[in-house]
Amino acid sequence: MSTSRGLGTDFDAWLHKSFRKGPFTALIVLVRIAEPRVEPLRSSFVHIIGDEMDWGDVVNMLRGARVSWDGAAFFAQRDENGGPLPDTEARVKLRLLETRLDQDRLVLNEGEFFDVWGRKMRIDETG
Repeated sequence: MSTSRGLGTDFDAWLHKSFRKGPFTALIVLVRIAEPRVEPLRSSFVHIIGDEMDWGDVVNMLRGARVSWDGAAFFAQRDENGGPLPDTEARVKLRLLETRLDQDRLVLNEGEFFDVWGRKMRIDETG
């Protein structure tokens, strides 16, 4: 049973809301959080062509990264026609995102950032 109808996690609600505009590409960045540090671990992209999956499905998919992570940021991207990006463009945008994250971890807040339970979170600057 899918929980993407707003009955599950913050992620499920975000996915359902984002998909209302149609299919898209999600750039994904997995991070480790060891306060006060946030360390990017792995990144990838996936084409979202439906909102039937839920946070549990995403966690299962992310197990393929073979790394222990504390947070996952999703950046919804669409091409000029409002659909998923071509793979080559998604790879370029992902590399640009990685470069920006190397310079400033607050870039995570530009996407949708979730903990391991699919709850929305954000990164704040430390003094």
